[in-house]
Amino acid sequence: MELEQQLKNIIIESLALEDISPEDIENETLLFSDEGLGLDSVDALELGLAVQKAFNLQLDSEQHALRDHFTNVNTLAAFIRSQQG
Repeated sequence: MELEQQLKNIIIESLALEDISPEDIENETLLFSDEGLGLDSVDALELGLAVQKAFNLQLDSEQHALRDHFTNVNTLAAFIRSQQG
């Protein structure tokens, strides 16, 4: 499965977004903006934990400027690829 598609599924499943399908989330959809999915800080924590678990990553907000990496699916996919070498 393509990484971007996998991330969309993780977003939906980890945040229990029952009314949204992966097809509803464009790769450039803003995750934490009212113009996008409108996720909040609690969602950020849950999504961060889900991403760590799914990709066996350690996220450190001080080192990785995580807010920028969680802008949209494309930025998150690029971050994960960079961490996986």
